[in-house]
Formats: sequence, structure tokens, C-alpha cells
Amino acid sequence: MLRILQFLYRIRAFILFVFLEVMAVWMIVSNNSPQGGAFFNSSNALVGSVLKQQADIVQFFSLAEANEALTAENAAILQQLSFLQAKPDSITFQLDSTFASTYQFRGARVIGSSLRFSQNYLTINKGSKDGIKPGMGIFNPEGVVGRVKAVSENYAVAFSLLNTGQLTSSKIKSTNDFATVQWDGQNSTEAKLLFVPRHVKVQEGDTVITSGSNSVFPEGILIGVISKISPDEKDPNYLDLTVKLSTDFNKVNYVYLVENTRFNELDSLYRQSEISNEY
Repeated sequence: MLRILQFLYRIRAFILFVFLEVMAVWMIVSNNSPQGGAFFNSSNALVGSVLKQQADIVQFFSLAEANEALTAENAAILQQLSFLQAKPDSITFQLDSTFASTYQFRGARVIGSSLRFSQNYLTINKGSKDGIKPGMGIFNPEGVVGRVKAVSENYAVAFSLLNTGQLTSSKIKSTNDFATVQWDGQNSTEAKLLFVPRHVKVQEGDTVITSGSNSVFPEGILIGVISKISPDEKDPNYLDLTVKLSTDFNKVNYVYLVENTRFNELDSLYRQSEISNEY
């Protein structure tokens, strides 16, 4: 404390000079309109600039929360669209609540993922308390992402489409021919389209979408486009098709989860009938 007082005593002349300068400026600004206007305009501009920088910083750190809220809002919109687009089972009867949308949508954020394994995964920040269940499909605006494998109270782990054990029921949009998408463990931007007979007229650039027949994804979610076509060397009855995936798995941040509310009923029926339900 003594050293501080000694230091202030040594610079007492400078402190007095600064004080008198501030008083002089204040008197000029207070008693002269032009100088006062210029001073206050300059100070307002400076304060405004500082506040803008502060707001930008706060906004930057709140982007994650805003994006998550936007994802949840979009999931609710998808739910409404699904209900509006639900098709009746017969043109004779009017659509009622029994035939309302089979699918429910939720939004979530990806907090962890892998790309270097043969069985890659995603971790999302929603769990059982948010209504997330094993078996739910996952997609984003680009296309199919994967499927939920395990769930805890606050988190869920999902196999991504880049998983050699993951089968996704699909179809070629231009021909309506059903097929199966499976990753071969090679290129993270490509997958194989299996079980397409040789007589099917496919072309490079044809769109591949979900078929809606496997109880996980609704019909029409983008998977990718056909990028390579050749005969299947292992089975001459089928084509060897490569699909350029629409989803960039290096940049998956926010996703939608879709639940088929009748999945358990359908799965139980398949098991009773000893039918393998392709997931």
C-alpha cells in the first residue's frame, strides 16, 4: 500500500494535468453547442460500436441454442406436413383420425461421430426423456443419416449409414424399382445399391430415395444418386451400382429423428410370420 501511495505521489503532477484537461474539455462541451454535439455524436458512435461487438459475440455463442430450437421447430412442421399428406387406405372412405400420420418427428444435435471405422456411429443430445427410442430413423435436410441403436435418459447412440451392417430399404425414383443401400466400408461418400436386376433401365444420375417399406423411414427421403453402373461379377442376374451419398457425414450437426408409431406392431407381425424385416 505504501508503494502505491509513493507511486501516486511521484506522478502527482501528471494526475493533476489529466484532471484539469478533463475539466476543460467538459466545460467546453457543456457550454458550447457545436463542440457538445460533436462530442456526443462521437461518444454515441463509439458506444454503439462496442455494444454491437458485444451483441455479435453473444449471438455467436448462442447460435448452437438457436439452431437446436430451429431444428425442433422444423421437426414440428414436418409432423404437420406428414399429417396433411397422409393418404387414405381407400378412395371410398374419408380419411379419419385412425389413418392420421404414422410418423412422428423430433429434432436433435449431434455431439459425437466417427468416420474411420467399418461400423461408424453418431451420438445425439436427446434420450429417452425426450421420447427417443431404439430403432428410430435419423435424417437431415441432405438425406438419410442412420438409425438409433441404444438410448439412455439424456443421450442416444446411432449407427450411421456408413456402417457395413446397416441396410436401408430404398428405391430408384425414376423406375420405382426397390433395392437396398449398404455401405461397403470403402469411400465415406459412396455406398452400394444392391439387388437391382440387370433388366432395370437405370442411368447415372438417377435419384435413390427411401422406399417407405421397412417401417423405419417414410417414403421419399433422399439417399443419393447413382454414380457408377456395371454388371455384378458375383451374380450375373444383378447390377453393380454405386450411389453417391447426398449426406456429407463430415458436417452432420443437426438431425431429425423419425418414429413409426406402429413399428412394434409391424415388427411383431413379421416375427410371427417368420419374415425378415429389412431395416
